[in-house]
Amino acid sequence: MKDDILHILWVNDNPVTAENMVFMYATNALLKKWWSEVHVIIWGATTKLICENQSLQEKLRLFIEAGGSVSACKRCAENLGLLEAITGIPGIDVLYIGENFTAILKSEERVISI
Repeated sequence: MKDDILHILWVNDNPVTAENMVFMYATNALLKKWWSEVHVIIWGATTKLICENQSLQEKLRLFIEAGGSVSACKRCAENLGLLEAITGIPGIDVLYIGENFTAILKSEERVISI
């Protein structure tokens, strides 16, 4: 059911927001079955934040273990000189995301932007 899939577009590089909204909600949404699928999209400044913050990498790992999926913008990583760093974080699908994100927006799936 496509209307039971949530994509969280994570562009806010505030670590408090990441910990207390993005990963808290995304992980609980899976564990408590609020959504059948939750996908976090790392785009822009969050690329730098996730590469540099070990605590958030742990939250990301727990989210993935709960069944979540994660994509990151490859162009952002290239522009920030972080391609090697982000591809070294397990569980992140690093890709040129514009086309995929456009398809999500045109679908019946839900998107929230943080």
